[in-house]
Amino acid sequence: MNAVSVPDRTRSRQRPPDRSAVAVARASAWARRMPLLPALVFMIVVTQLPFVVTLGISFMRWNALYPDDIGFAGLSNFVTVLTDPALRSSVWTTIVLTVTVVLVSLLLGLAIALLLDRSFRGRGIVRTMMIAPFLIVPVASALVWKHALLNPEYGLINGVLTWLWSVLGLGPAPQPDWVSDLPLVSVEAALIWQWTPFMMLILLAGLTSRPMDIVEAATVDGAGQWAIFRYLTLPHLRRYLELGALLGSIYIVQNFDAVFTITSGGLGTANLPYTIYQTFFAAHDYGQASAAGVIVVIATIVIANFALRTVSSLLKEEGR
Repeated sequence: MNAVSVPDRTRSRQRPPDRSAVAVARASAWARRMPLLPALVFMIVVTQLPFVVTLGISFMRWNALYPDDIGFAGLSNFVTVLTDPALRSSVWTTIVLTVTVVLVSLLLGLAIALLLDRSFRGRGIVRTMMIAPFLIVPVASALVWKHALLNPEYGLINGVLTWLWSVLGLGPAPQPDWVSDLPLVSVEAALIWQWTPFMMLILLAGLTSRPMDIVEAATVDGAGQWAIFRYLTLPHLRRYLELGALLGSIYIVQNFDAVFTITSGGLGTANLPYTIYQTFFAAHDYGQASAAGVIVVIATIVIANFALRTVSSLLKEEGR
């Protein structure tokens, strides 16, 4: 009796699923995916197709000044980008600009986030005012720094120096031309002013998610503010610091507005995006400009992968 019943149960388990049920499941799956299809098509048309075209042009010898000399160039455009002194200089400028802006923005954002994490009257208004620089259009922000702050004749910084020198009785105040004397620092200052609120928001979110019971226990045990910050707050903010650094790097690597508006790429401030712009619109070398653009995209993708890993690990830690 048992010998007969076991094979019967095995046959019932191996029975193929009902085709109507499979069709219904597929239809429901497509019904859930259909609302996302227009967004997917739009993303492919707007982002992926232009990149594929750019990738194809990067392997071509194509200069608009020589319309009869167009053909396949292989990897020569990429070799030129990586070996040309001007392009290598722009790559180095991009690295220096990105590292400086990200590090200083993180430090200032951390300091401001620690201050705004305290309770005081008008904290909401102060937070809103601190976020405002990040909401300004990048070109408008660069124009404010170039004309309202850094201008040697009527800029605010030189005006403050004049007032300070007169109060202290030091004689004529220095009137430096900031953009000409410190061009890269001028661009960095404008970007740091704009990106510090972004870092502050990320770190402020990390401070809000701290386990306050552990902080209170450490305070009861006699731990000072520096010890709490060093051994509790800073390790907790590590993921948020990494996330801010990676996201900031993604955007600042591609920055064009500040360089174009403040210095027009002169005085050693031409980063890789500005060099791509010059190569494309001034030299009309479409192949070389496309190769440089592909390199920027690849570098951005590498940084974005690290950012996504950091976000996923952060979400896993928050879910525990």
